[in-house]
Amino acid sequence: MGTYQLIATAAMGLEALVAKEVRALGYECEVDNGKVSFKGDEYAIARSNLWLRTAARVKIKVGEFKALTFDELFEKTKALPWEKYLPEDAAFPVDGKSIKSKLFSISDCQAIVKKAVVERLKNHYKRNTWFEETGGLFRIEVSMLKDIATITIDTSGLGLHKRGYRADQGGAPLKETIAAALVMLTNWKPDRPFIDPFCGSGTIPIEAALIGQNIAPGFNREFVSESWNWIPSKVWEDVRAEAEDLANYDQPLDITGSDIDHRMVKIAQENANEAGFGDLINFKQMQVKDISTKKEYGVIVGNPPYGERLGEKKEVEQMYKEMGQAFSILDTWSIYILTSNEEFEQFYGKPATKKRKLFNGFIRTDLYQYWGRKPPRTNE
Repeated sequence: MGTYQLIATAAMGLEALVAKEVRALGYECEVDNGKVSFKGDEYAIARSNLWLRTAARVKIKVGEFKALTFDELFEKTKALPWEKYLPEDAAFPVDGKSIKSKLFSISDCQAIVKKAVVERLKNHYKRNTWFEETGGLFRIEVSMLKDIATITIDTSGLGLHKRGYRADQGGAPLKETIAAALVMLTNWKPDRPFIDPFCGSGTIPIEAALIGQNIAPGFNREFVSESWNWIPSKVWEDVRAEAEDLANYDQPLDITGSDIDHRMVKIAQENANEAGFGDLINFKQMQVKDISTKKEYGVIVGNPPYGERLGEKKEVEQMYKEMGQAFSILDTWSIYILTSNEEFEQFYGKPATKKRKLFNGFIRTDLYQYWGRKPPRTNE
């Protein structure tokens, strides 16, 4: 087994959650803007891909250095041990980005890094010709930030939000990683009721079910690093077997998703079926103002329309008022609403217990948190 510098990338505002997940897997980590860094072996690569609910990707950091010229970028990239990662038949496209750096031409940075890797591999594999690149995929990224080049290889393939259960979606789907974060930021426990009154294609209820039964979010998908020759197939078999043992399929769940659009309810049900929760999650068509329950100490998580489009604002604001009225009697329930509307509390009719800044894609939002009464302690 080797030791690798790993980076779990994260959407802005989710870094602390990703770090908590990494530590739960048993790895010490450091948190920075948009990323969590940690060390681990091949099992760490497999486990983090399989288990991280709120991370965007898992990457191997091959090297990091200052580069003010293209010559410097070339020589320092060439000096990295690429033969440790790339077999002779590897396919290795290069992506790039540059922020506040002298080397601002992304295409030039990509071309330089590609050339440097090729030269290093030519020397190692004793070749004079170009590589065919017919084997496993090793997607390299050169990221320039304030003249510091970070060179990584992506281990995930499709982004980690691609769980594999979304057969269909609506017009503005919530990423699965954000949906999981919304659930994890609540005080919900699997033995309590859970409601999403704006379920759309069902992402939040499905992520709650995965969390409630401790099912690894990546259990039903593949990762690009599964095809790499230096990660034994036994590693992936062991990690998937471990995930199967840790899943609690017998945990009963009381999860409801509702939406005003009957077409979205149908899509949500289909997605839940695909995820294996067809009989566990209850989906129904209804307006948020009609939500009522006699159950206690539950959690409501909602990602309602934000009213950012012209003509929707008044309608959405009215809906916020109706929501506040409907939820006002649920004094034992904790309510979490994600919206970009800065006047949400005014229309809802109550100041939030706490607010947390999050980004839904490129939209800056706040998670408005209303904490309900705690259940009485039981004497055991």
